[in-house]
Amino acid sequence: MENLYSQIIKAKTNNQKLLAILLDPDKVVLENLSVLISKINQSPATHIFIGGSLVTTSISDELIIKIKQNCNLPIVLFPGNPSQISDKADAILFLSLISGRNPDYLIEHQVKAAPILKQTQLEIISTGYILIGSGKETAVERVSKTTPLDRNNLDLTLATAQAGEMLGNKLIYLEAGSGAKQAVPLNMIALVAQNIEIPLLVGGGIVDLQGIQDAYAAGADLVIIGTAFEKDINFFNA
Repeated sequence: MENLYSQIIKAKTNNQKLLAILLDPDKVVLENLSVLISKINQSPATHIFIGGSLVTTSISDELIIKIKQNCNLPIVLFPGNPSQISDKADAILFLSLISGRNPDYLIEHQVKAAPILKQTQLEIISTGYILIGSGKETAVERVSKTTPLDRNNLDLTLATAQAGEMLGNKLIYLEAGSGAKQAVPLNMIALVAQNIEIPLLVGGGIVDLQGIQDAYAAGADLVIIGTAFEKDINFFNA
């Protein structure tokens, strides 16, 4: 069976744009899950991401099992820390917060996660995670105790993305943060997309379907929608 990363690479090669719906276990009500899954199945989503900056519940396993019973989309973990790892998913974005300088999020959490991941069959996808300033303090910023990159400093963002690629990251993820006031600037997406070879993920602050299309047009290979779908499960019916 072809792995998920190969599928993402193939989609990029074919200029097929991908879309992930991010579900935060803290914000999912299991009793309402059937309606949520139905809306996901009707949406253009190609992937489901599971995770959050500070997941306090322990329903991730149950959540993933229930989704898989009624949805065929691949499920990818987007963990804030090693406690969010679930062997029920298909893959994990093995994140390194390369925009910050907190060693816990550059390598410490990854060291703690490695023995756990070795006991699973999860596909591990190394991802350079870059937090971009968005006009308000986001959960990622607060939890990771890191400062996002200035949204106007395109050169620093590009150099950070290129450094991630050179370090061996398989994906670069430009993130404005959950509930961001402003999405990642389109000129930033374009600059990074044009100057790295690996797939580019973009999320945070996208509030409508036009925002998704704009990110694609700028060069995003995969767009992540979280808060907008949480607030309105009819988001894709607009």
